[in-house]
Amino acid sequence: MAELMLFRRDADGRDVALSGSTVALEVELQRRVEAGMEEMLGIRFLASEYPTGPWHRGRIDTLGLDENGSPVVIEFKKGSDSGVLSQAVSYLSWLDSAHHEFEALVRKVVGAEAAESINWRRPRMVCIAAGFSHHDRVAVQRLPERVDLVRYRIFEGGLLSLLLVDSSPGFPTAASSRRSREMMVGSSSAAPVSPSPAGAGLVPECLRDLYAELDDALTAWGEVEVAPLRHYIAYRRLVNVASVIFRPKHEAILVYLRLDPDTVTLEEGFTRDMRGIGHLGTGDLEVRLVSAAGLEKAAPLIRRAFEAA
Repeated sequence: MAELMLFRRDADGRDVALSGSTVALEVELQRRVEAGMEEMLGIRFLASEYPTGPWHRGRIDTLGLDENGSPVVIEFKKGSDSGVLSQAVSYLSWLDSAHHEFEALVRKVVGAEAAESINWRRPRMVCIAAGFSHHDRVAVQRLPERVDLVRYRIFEGGLLSLLLVDSSPGFPTAASSRRSREMMVGSSSAAPVSPSPAGAGLVPECLRDLYAELDDALTAWGEVEVAPLRHYIAYRRLVNVASVIFRPKHEAILVYLRLDPDTVTLEEGFTRDMRGIGHLGTGDLEVRLVSAAGLEKAAPLIRRAFEAA
């Protein structure tokens, strides 16, 4: 099981380990995450304790819509309870039968545009608990749905840690992600981006070589899920870290990074602050790539985005 250790420096300059604990009440964890869910998980809050009706007989802890337009079921357990995974799977079956109800909820809370853009082919479960068993982690890799197992700890000073301990992008499995990217890049005539659930578009022939190098740069930072969507390709961990969009007319690739533009010296024609400017994908910093030299210059920004994720 992955472990996260936090240290503080004492008056003598020595590093002292902070001891983590769990919450006394499950609802305490739920309300705290719900209050900062978009920042913590990249998920917009829709509803809490949502009833699933007489057939499914339950209440979903939290319903949300993630930054890629996917419906999300979030379940919380204050301790280590293997039931959290089976409970979340059960609620996904409710979601399959409640498209119209969920769309109405999104329309009410977020707006009509978001309701019309829901990505029903990539529903997602997020299970947040104090720990997960080996069997939970094995089961996740066998499930056809997207699942994130997130371990939490509370530290002194009101600190909350969320650690992604296992994740499955759903079928096609993570093992096929490299194969999918090879299909996107291709070696002959223009081929469609991997036949992903989102039905992505094409990688333009004129940008294949540059995209192949960019893909290597974006997947060099450990476990990264590559999700080809309708309008962009998302590179995500617990949240989207980068979004890639192609501009073949300008022979350019736009990369939107989850990075604060105020921490970057902006350069006209290369980097741009996108806060307040509508665009496809997610991320506040736009990086425009037209050559391998530009990608090399962007490497420190990519590294910073993934180190902070």
